[in-house]
Amino acid sequence: MAQKSQDKGTGALAPMADDPARIRNVVLVGHSAAGKTTLVEALLAATGTISRAGTVTEGNTVCDHDPAAVRQQRSVSLACAPLLHDGIKVNLLDTPGYADFVGELRAGLRAADAALFVVSAAGGMDAATVNLWEECAAVGMPRAVAVSRLDHPRADYDETVALCQRLFGDNVVPLYLPMLGDDGVSTAGLLGLITRRVFDYTGGLPADVREPDPQHLPAIDESRDELIEGIIAESEDETLMDRYLDGEEIEVAVLVDDLETAVARGHFYPVVPVCAETGVGLDALLEVLTAGFPSPLEHDLPVVTGVDGTPRPPLRCDPAGPLVAEVVKTTVDRHVGRVSLVRVFSGTLRPDQAVHVCGHGLAERGHPDHDADERVGHLYTPLGASLREVSSAVAGDLCVITKSGSAETGDTISAKDDPLLVEPWEMPEPLLPVAIAAKTRSDEDALARNLSRLVAGDPTLRLERNPETHQLVLWCMGEAHADVVLDRLRAGGVELETEPVRVALRETFVAGGTGHGRHVKQSGGHGQYAVCDIEVEPLPRGAGFEFADRVVGGAVPHNFVPSVEKGVRAQMVRGVLAGYPVVDLRVTLVDGKAHSVDSSDAAFQTAGGLALRDAAEKGQLTLLEPVDEVVVRVPDPSVGAVMSDLSGRRARVLGTEADPDAVERTLVRAEVPSTELVRYAVELRSMTSGSGTFTRSFARYEPMPAHLVEQVRKEHGSAGGHS
Repeated sequence: MAQKSQDKGTGALAPMADDPARIRNVVLVGHSAAGKTTLVEALLAATGTISRAGTVTEGNTVCDHDPAAVRQQRSVSLACAPLLHDGIKVNLLDTPGYADFVGELRAGLRAADAALFVVSAAGGMDAATVNLWEECAAVGMPRAVAVSRLDHPRADYDETVALCQRLFGDNVVPLYLPMLGDDGVSTAGLLGLITRRVFDYTGGLPADVREPDPQHLPAIDESRDELIEGIIAESEDETLMDRYLDGEEIEVAVLVDDLETAVARGHFYPVVPVCAETGVGLDALLEVLTAGFPSPLEHDLPVVTGVDGTPRPPLRCDPAGPLVAEVVKTTVDRHVGRVSLVRVFSGTLRPDQAVHVCGHGLAERGHPDHDADERVGHLYTPLGASLREVSSAVAGDLCVITKSGSAETGDTISAKDDPLLVEPWEMPEPLLPVAIAAKTRSDEDALARNLSRLVAGDPTLRLERNPETHQLVLWCMGEAHADVVLDRLRAGGVELETEPVRVALRETFVAGGTGHGRHVKQSGGHGQYAVCDIEVEPLPRGAGFEFADRVVGGAVPHNFVPSVEKGVRAQMVRGVLAGYPVVDLRVTLVDGKAHSVDSSDAAFQTAGGLALRDAAEKGQLTLLEPVDEVVVRVPDPSVGAVMSDLSGRRARVLGTEADPDAVERTLVRAEVPSTELVRYAVELRSMTSGSGTFTRSFARYEPMPAHLVEQVRKEHGSAGGHS
């Protein structure tokens, strides 16, 4: 880890590992444009895995070959890129940095045993990265920091390290300092703090190691003291600190071993300066990944149960154990079918193996529970768009399977004769609705097929067919996520269009009244005759619908009374004011007329509906809008802006409280009309520079203000309604 090996890695075409101890699963996280993808490709090139690094903007990246990434000029999906260094297979999991693609980030965290935070020396840090550091800290995930983009004109390594220490907390300490070149501007090498050596990259990789020049020693010694004290504080050897304070020179090998132990346990967080373009620090970073980060043997595994929920013993990362693997990410290709990235937790996955695939499912998002026996086809290791066939994947490793009939993101793959279920990981709720429609009837089948593919692979995408507004709504994480989803639908040959999202309102009476329904029709010698009179009364909110019969003297024959009720109920579903369902109403049938020949069930149903419409025209109606209980989580400085914005959304603020899970963050609780929340996911992110989040849950229906009722009524008249 402190440059113990100077040999440049030589990655095989398809890196393989048959021992979990020689595997490292590392997820790269950080702000968008921090340089994660560029760094991954530089590491692949440095180890000989690829001939040269590509970039997203060139459209030939091995990490994110998705056409949507090229169009958006940023990574939009999780990518796995394995390399081999010093006999260790490192599965690098490159995640998108933009908040809309948090589902891909969560998948990467699930598959990894350690996290590398990539922070730009010129770009600072966003609040989402800080939040993620806190999440990793809560579960004890080992972490390290790579300070990237050292070649940028505004790069400031010292300031970036100070920022990381201020935001990430204790034990974030640099292992190296950048060394400027002869021009006094570019970074030519690193100053190793533990070894007191200079690593000169002017000749490329591997670095030329030499003694430091006299002018380097003051900077090395000053930073070295802080590093060594931090390492010794985490050491299990309680005598080291006394020996160090007494002036004893602690052996480099002892310091390195203690450092690696502290990093693997998640107690110490080394900082390494890197420059992907020039190769500076790449070999130093590879040492951290292979020697400092833990193997899967040292990482806690998720809880498993039987498919029926019965408890099972804890998993062990044992290639000879029972097969338990998880689908980390699924995409569906029109030609290949399902392509699934799989993390093997226990056992060994082999080609042509009979397995059981099952998932918890999220029915409300279009992911129902499912169980199926399948046979695994070929196994592959991924590298961008390339899939290189492998003979097996042992516990702790990652691989790709194709052509699975049912595998979705989050599913468990286990032995056919002993099916198991892995506990699900937490996924955020999509909060931005986008209403879509096929342009033509011929596009509807293609839209349905492509939607099923996307929903199967993206648990942050929710599909809703609203029976009241008759809209097909995609719930997304944000505008960028929505753009990617729509791009992928269109790339699948679907002609579609978007339309304004309509909120499902309700209609209700605010005062009682009467209604007269008369349906008399003569056609072709056959008549229809039905007359009914009703009284309507509003009921308390949530009371539903009541129907009473007070007809005397048989004015409406007894057998036609249910027909009137059926007609009233049907009209309530269709609405009488703006095409929304009528609720909380008592209707009493008080009188009517019938014909001995021409009256019928259908005629009295029609008359019942007409009577309700007549009562609505005479009486007072209003619209009810859904109100959601909202919890907004924001940094303390943004509380004022958020509360001011909520008041402009007709919200009722219930109160604020300190966030129990994070410092300097506040929870704002409010009740907000759903019509005011359609684009709140986008607007909150803009208002808080991406650091604000919120959750929502339905509370109740409340009357809509009169001016908005009139506006909806006019829109209904011009649009022709929703019925």
